[in-house]
Amino acid sequence: MMVFEQDDDLMVIDCGLMFPGDSMPGVDYVIPDFTYILENSSRLRGVVLTHGHEDHIGGLPFLLSQISAPVYGTPLTLGLVRQKLIEYGLESDADLRTVEAGQSFELGPFEIDFIRVSHSIADCVALAVKTAAGYVIHSGDFKLDPTPIDGKRVDLSAFSRYGEMGVTALLSDSTNVEREG
Repeated sequence: MMVFEQDDDLMVIDCGLMFPGDSMPGVDYVIPDFTYILENSSRLRGVVLTHGHEDHIGGLPFLLSQISAPVYGTPLTLGLVRQKLIEYGLESDADLRTVEAGQSFELGPFEIDFIRVSHSIADCVALAVKTAAGYVIHSGDFKLDPTPIDGKRVDLSAFSRYGEMGVTALLSDSTNVEREG
């Protein structure tokens, strides 16, 4: 889970969970510390999801059981979220908003563009977030795959456009970066 903050507004990107290692016997999963979000819930404009894997959506039921916020994601991602919210009895209060890759929307002071990327699950996006400090690119999980599972390749031209406009920061997700090899 990542929190973007600008002036009096907050936005969350992804809200996953972690599966415990051998050093955590008896623990089923690890969720993010929501303290800051809960203390500032009136400033939260929404949760934006990059894709539907558990480490990106698994913490949502725990957050949405405590606060109300719109959740933005692609159709498959929100379909997976909806099923998870049904399991926890939270679907009736959920405000799920579909955004397709290639589309943009505003969330408080943030302008967010969904950029298509490929990964081991379909319907994944990177985010270009326009902030007062400039563009921030959040890669989400991705791979450069010439034969993606959904047949939709990474939108390299979008990344190129943002590179030409200027990017203030690139936040690139790297699963297993701590694992040797």
